[in-house]
Amino acid sequence: MNYSMDIQGSAALSICESTLICLGDLGILSTEDIAGILEDARDAHNPASAGTSSQTDHQAVHHLIDRIIKGGNALKLK
Repeated sequence: MNYSMDIQGSAALSICESTLICLGDLGILSTEDIAGILEDARDAHNPASAGTSSQTDHQAVHHLIDRIIKGGNALKLK
């Protein structure tokens, strides 16, 4: 990935995180709903065996979302 894509990805992650926090704070989504959304997103990037850059990217996305679910950010899911 190039630098521009990294910046866009960081911005998208920040916007989505803020949106999920807001929806949780407003009581629109429960903690379980938020966790389910993140799990679905993670599972959409099911790690395949590494080999191509696309597979490696999917693995990286899968592992990043997994860290978010486990509490590596502002979302308090567990």
